[in-house]
Amino acid sequence: MSGELAVDAELTRSALRTTRSPLHTTATVESRPLSNVRVDVADAAASAACEAYVNAQPSATAYHRPGWLRVIERAFGHRSTYLAATRDDAVVGVLPLVVMSSRLFGRFAVSVPFVNYGGVLADDPDAVAALVEAAVVATGRARGAYLELRHTRRLCPSLQSKQHKVSMTLALEATADAQWQAIDRKLRNQIRKAEKSGLEVRSGGIELVPEFYRVFTRNMRDLGTPVYSVRFFEEILSEFADTTRVLVVTSEGRPAAASIVHWFRDRIEVPWASAIREYNPVCANVFLYWAMLKFSCESGFATFDFGRSTAGEGPYQFKKQWGAQPSELVWEYWTAGGRPLPDLSPHNPKFALAVRTWQRLPVPVATALGPFIVRNIP
Repeated sequence: MSGELAVDAELTRSALRTTRSPLHTTATVESRPLSNVRVDVADAAASAACEAYVNAQPSATAYHRPGWLRVIERAFGHRSTYLAATRDDAVVGVLPLVVMSSRLFGRFAVSVPFVNYGGVLADDPDAVAALVEAAVVATGRARGAYLELRHTRRLCPSLQSKQHKVSMTLALEATADAQWQAIDRKLRNQIRKAEKSGLEVRSGGIELVPEFYRVFTRNMRDLGTPVYSVRFFEEILSEFADTTRVLVVTSEGRPAAASIVHWFRDRIEVPWASAIREYNPVCANVFLYWAMLKFSCESGFATFDFGRSTAGEGPYQFKKQWGAQPSELVWEYWTAGGRPLPDLSPHNPKFALAVRTWQRLPVPVATALGPFIVRNIP
């Protein structure tokens, strides 16, 4: 492996001690004997070894794969770094990292922006420490104000953290018929209503992205949230053609609801789903989620991931009615100079006026302007 950053654990710790804002690791890590962990920026030749490492790790997610950084680089133009920790020439950990910068939100690094998971994937505490320390060095070199690591559990207890979101997952039944019986009667009645109303479902690849995007842009405008560019979704369907599908619910041939599902091993996730409000009376959104669950059961997946939610809010309650159970997400932070944790949430009162203004924009205007703003909101 080679790259702009090639440091072993001791050199990284030494560098951090000389920076203005050092990383404070836990006492257990600091007292641990120095290991021979080396951290490099993985080049193209090392990608295969990193991909194999991710595929072999039980706690890996789809977003630890190197391909996700290629998607983000091509779609948004962000500079990314794929850190790989090795010991005796064997990969013992990885950390995908993206540096983001804007006049509005400043400069920072995230693993991984725009999606629900990421952060450090490593064999042991030494590899975790080396990767986090190397990421802090990379963030400092980029003059970043903070580093955000999207974990599913506490890995670095001395770092600041947020537990403001939960992941909602459902253990799937072995067959679609069994899954149908597992959902409650109210949902079954809504699905029957959608069928009687003539709603239909199509599943496909990149050719369905325009229909998905038509629904997505309308829904995001209604929510007051800037929308990603269509190229982002095209890049996802191009890079992960074998592990991604688009589902579109139509009413008389017009898109009413749509989603993108992405899978890794036996777990399938819906990172993006939207429905047009006018089709709420015919239950287009419920019909879409049933279509995804049916597809997942028929494809043999074990777990359906509804994505992240804020506990108690509307989307959380919607997912819970399908039987989904919450599990805590832990986002850990290093901040330069001990600064407060960032808050780029649309619930931040600072953004309330912007949200209301965005909701009043014509859809074509919001669609045109959104990608320039959201590209720097992780």
